[in-house]
Amino acid sequence: MAREYVLAINPGSTSTKVAIFKGNENVLQKNLSHATEELDKFEKITDQFEYRKNIILDWLNSEGYDLSQFKAAVGRGGLLKPMPSGTYKVTDAMIQDLKIGIQGEHASNLGGIIAKSIADIEGIDAFIVDPVAVDEFDDIARISGMPEIPRRSLLHALNVRAVAYNVAKEMDKNINDLNLIVAHLGGGISVVPLKKGKMIDTNNANEMGPFSPERAGGLPVGDVVKMCFSGKYTFAEIKKKMRGKGGLVAYLGTNDAREVEKMIKEGNEKAKLIYEAMGYQIAKEIGAMATVLCGDVDAIVLTGGIAHSKMLTDYVKEMVEFIAPVILKPGEDEMWALNQGVLRVFSGEEKVKIYEEEVK
Repeated sequence: MAREYVLAINPGSTSTKVAIFKGNENVLQKNLSHATEELDKFEKITDQFEYRKNIILDWLNSEGYDLSQFKAAVGRGGLLKPMPSGTYKVTDAMIQDLKIGIQGEHASNLGGIIAKSIADIEGIDAFIVDPVAVDEFDDIARISGMPEIPRRSLLHALNVRAVAYNVAKEMDKNINDLNLIVAHLGGGISVVPLKKGKMIDTNNANEMGPFSPERAGGLPVGDVVKMCFSGKYTFAEIKKKMRGKGGLVAYLGTNDAREVEKMIKEGNEKAKLIYEAMGYQIAKEIGAMATVLCGDVDAIVLTGGIAHSKMLTDYVKEMVEFIAPVILKPGEDEMWALNQGVLRVFSGEEKVKIYEEEVK
């Protein structure tokens, strides 16, 4: 039986997304839900891997697929040591760091573990692609102004790089020959300058940069300190105000850009001001990242779920298109991005990386 499929695995907190690809085609995709009472049986997140793996194998069997039909498995990358972007072969050293949670526990840590466990049954390769731990910062970008708090590389690396590759291909260029600014506009917002393919800076979408549908973004630090010591809020409450109940939620009571647009069309002036303010801050961050590239920008790319909003993208475009042409790539497809990373390795477009060699 010919090996023609790639199995993509993307574990979330209460579900595991799985997809089967044949070349560029997504043949079949499913969101496998996990009951909370089942997950509560496991002390650590990584202890769930056999449970989730067996559910995936059962799903494959129920859909009539045999593992002998697969040429690779690819999982969502987790909180590994800081590492360059790319497609990585899952090795024993990587598995060890995923299991101990070298930078913390997260469901994404299961991606590589499950992928390798399934791949090993057939003796095929397992990969991860552009994990959350990608760090290609220039040293100068790490300086914050307070020695105790360095700036960290935390960004939507998987989608940002997949979209950058896509844009480079459309421009008939190599990603390593281009300077791009990619703005991922989702529940969190990452604005990333790519210098010859490397993600050399970004706002930390959880703590800095533009406010987003549910995150507060960069804030006046002095006033935040006063809030923290006012006695009115617990640590957990402050944290929630910054991530989860900040941004559009705090001002307008919704994290859905479509709802905000509806408010605006119905004449809500406050909604219009807040939505434009989010666009204003996105554009301002893009402008800041253009300076990181010394103004040498081949294109600005707007991607992520909110890039579907013409109202917002038109606003941003008007402010930044003097820097470079603006390209719209709305939406986010993590499964597609995982498969693309594997295809780049199989086609020779990209060389597979070995974790322990890259993080020495």
